Amino acid sequence: MKLNEGFLNSMHEAMALLKTRDPVEATKAIQRALRGDSVDATRNEPLEAVPVTRTARHADEAAPSAAREADVDTEERSHFDTATYASAAGRRQYRLYVPASVAAKPSPLIVMLHGCTQNADDFATGTRMNSLAERHGFLVAYPVQPQQANPSRCWNWFKPSDQQRERGEPSLIAGITREIIATHNVDPSRVYIAGLSAGGAMAAIMVDEYPELYAAAGVHSGLPARCAHDLPSALAAMKGGKFSERTPRGIDASAARRPIIVFHGDADGTVHVANAARILRGFETQVLHANDKRGPRAGSRDCSVSRLTSADGVEAELWTIHGAPHAWAGGDTRGSYTDPAGPDASAEMLRFFLDHPSPEGSRTRA
Repeated sequence: MKLNEGFLNSMHEAMALLKTRDPVEATKAIQRALRGDSVDATRNEPLEAVPVTRTARHADEAAPSAAREADVDTEERSHFDTATYASAAGRRQYRLYVPASVAAKPSPLIVMLHGCTQNADDFATGTRMNSLAERHGFLVAYPVQPQQANPSRCWNWFKPSDQQRERGEPSLIAGITREIIATHNVDPSRVYIAGLSAGGAMAAIMVDEYPELYAAAGVHSGLPARCAHDLPSALAAMKGGKFSERTPRGIDASAARRPIIVFHGDADGTVHVANAARILRGFETQVLHANDKRGPRAGSRDCSVSRLTSADGVEAELWTIHGAPHAWAGGDTRGSYTDPAGPDASAEMLRFFLDHPSPEGSRTRA
């Protein structure tokens, strides 16, 4: 099929529908594209406003004025800078938060992958991860997916060319991570990756393809690695239906390679909650603990927490948040796709990450 303007417009329409309407509507858009039906480009505007870029140094910019005045010195010594990484696979910008509290000794690094329609500043604000970084002394990197790479700024987790080690987007994200390790005082045994939705799906790919680089991963409202090979199969996986995993040679689809913590709302209308269990298929050997747990704030949602281990002793956690939508649990409403009523996913991810440094220490592989 010739990729004419109508076809591309229909694909753009489908991606927008995934974020705002029932997936059935997105499927119809794909079917229109495959039939060659034309799409009026004038009505193909985004269904959701692009998040406004925030340039504040801290994600907690709404703090009381007295507290902020007391933190002036800290703010001056913190850095939230923009950089660009380039390689044969392309180039990507990223934002890097270096807190004033960073220690003289090597510090942890968390790489955060935003979801569709989001950007680095929006994701930093919504997750409050920079505030945690200031409190606990770690670096946070936010790779940025540009609109040129995906009309909705989604990471292309469903494309085979962006699912493999040292190819496409995985090579760019890994390259950003290695660049930060080389240029900052980072502890290579405490490098982690996390993401939301499309970013969560890409985080699952990254920890599977680069187990020597990332000690653990956090997947929020995402999907398992390589569960799709094109947009129609991505829609099927997102709806919780049948999907076929394409596993690269040498990788066991059932093997747990690194610790993973997974969060998913059971009222998620964008990515079906069944995907949470699919991410953890390699950890189904033993359930260590499961219980209903209420979040730390009044009015928080109930959630079920399961702690699992694999045959090789790799640990995982599954947080099923009851009644929660497609949103970052415990997030700040000034960021998009956040659910302030949920448990604090950022704090729980940080706790899980710091409990799981890489057993290989500083070993890395090019």
